[in-house]
Amino acid sequence: MVQSPNRTGTQVTEFLMICFPGMQDTQHWLSIILAPLLVLALGANFVLLFTIHQETSLHEPMYYLLAILSMIDVILCLTVIPKVLLIFWFNMKPISFVGCFLQMFIMNTFLPMESSTFLAMAYDRYVAICHPLRYPSIITEQFVINAAIFIVLRNLLATLPTPVLAARLNYCTSNVVENCICANISVAKLSCGDIHLNKLYQFVSVWCLLGSDLVLILLSYCLILRVVMSQQSGGAATKALSTCGSHLILILFFYTLLLVFIFTNKAGKKIPSEVPILLNVLHHLIPPALNPIVYGVRTQEIKQGIIKLLQH
Repeated sequence: MVQSPNRTGTQVTEFLMICFPGMQDTQHWLSIILAPLLVLALGANFVLLFTIHQETSLHEPMYYLLAILSMIDVILCLTVIPKVLLIFWFNMKPISFVGCFLQMFIMNTFLPMESSTFLAMAYDRYVAICHPLRYPSIITEQFVINAAIFIVLRNLLATLPTPVLAARLNYCTSNVVENCICANISVAKLSCGDIHLNKLYQFVSVWCLLGSDLVLILLSYCLILRVVMSQQSGGAATKALSTCGSHLILILFFYTLLLVFIFTNKAGKKIPSEVPILLNVLHHLIPPALNPIVYGVRTQEIKQGIIKLLQH
């Protein structure tokens, strides 16, 4: 483990990212998994975005929301994974003070944005199945614009205090971050000050943002299921469920991985510290890689658009 000299009385100007403290000699082997996943995530999302842009048949609100999800995924990937790979390959552990808190800001803002986008997509499916006659008048391009504004402003205003509270602390001793990324608590605990407010605000903001999204998404799918089960036609029910299948798979994976990370992080010494660190890294990589693939495979219109694009 790399040791940092004491800096008592000196303001820290950069941090050292140690990644996996107990795996310094072997952690570079993880790049064999992370690098291909990064290429897959970026490639799949760019193909999906280009397909939606090129195919006029995909210029509909449902696919615009999917494009927003892809853009968020790309930003999350590029914010976290390249730095992790640079640490593994070239031992580039230093990150500037400003760069660290910029990374923290992007992570804390765009992760809830992904959750809010899933909520908007769940509402889209709810209207399509429960109120099909009103769908064209409710889910419009203006709805997508309003949803995008809501996603940005809500999460920006709610998560901005997290990096601000962390940046205002006095970092005067160790600058070694035992993590692959500038996570709020991993950085804040290096300060000389009291971080109880930082922990409290992160706890409240995460559960209020992601928790409320999850409750509303589950509520929408309960209403969808009730309508589907009341339909007399089995074919209509199957078709309705198939339109929601891709979305539900990705939502369950996103929140399951997130909840596992939260609970393993709270378990403390009962679980090796490398486990929550690895889960945190993978949560910024696996959903972005999985989202466009699942939609591309299960959504016929997108599949046809990609095939048409490749043929040209």
